[in-house]
Amino acid sequence: MSLGRRKREKQQTIWIDAAAVAKRGGHPFYERLNELLGKREFDHFAEDTCPSFYSQTGRPGLVPGVYFRLLLIGYFEGIDSERGIAWRAGDSLAIREFPGYELSDGTPDHTTISRTRRLIDIETHREVFGWVLRVLAEEGLLKGRTIAIDGTTLEASAALRSIVKRDTGEAYNEFLETGKRVGNRDADARAIGEA
Repeated sequence: MSLGRRKREKQQTIWIDAAAVAKRGGHPFYERLNELLGKREFDHFAEDTCPSFYSQTGRPGLVPGVYFRLLLIGYFEGIDSERGIAWRAGDSLAIREFPGYELSDGTPDHTTISRTRRLIDIETHREVFGWVLRVLAEEGLLKGRTIAIDGTTLEASAALRSIVKRDTGEAYNEFLETGKRVGNRDADARAIGEA
């Protein structure tokens, strides 16, 4: 057997009708969660919780129910950045159905998710995620006696708190503290030398 050559033919069209694409089943976990959220009218609750964040000017932002579903995707998928959430929602055909995006719809980019997160205050986030936890508990989908809401803030990869000095292995805050101590010792030594 030998290698073949690619036939150089006219390029075929790259446009495909979205209705012609074979549809596979969605993600069972997200389908069930969406069913529960739909039954309890999550989208109405989220919109009613966020009226002060709507604007009458500019381009319309993310719908609250979609925004919070995107954050839930990040939580359940272990994704700790808006860029990762946006990529996952746009990349997975099964997951993109959870926030309600069809194959022909564009998904939001990370800047849209980030701007929405900064727009909505932490109390509203707590209220919405507390509501989701209550629904899951009432449906018997949570185990345990204590429910806590993780109010984690997302930091950029270059956040100073995540930088580790390679030669000593100390974190940025430790480096600052060490620098203060060394600086104070140097100043003390200089003061003693001048005396």
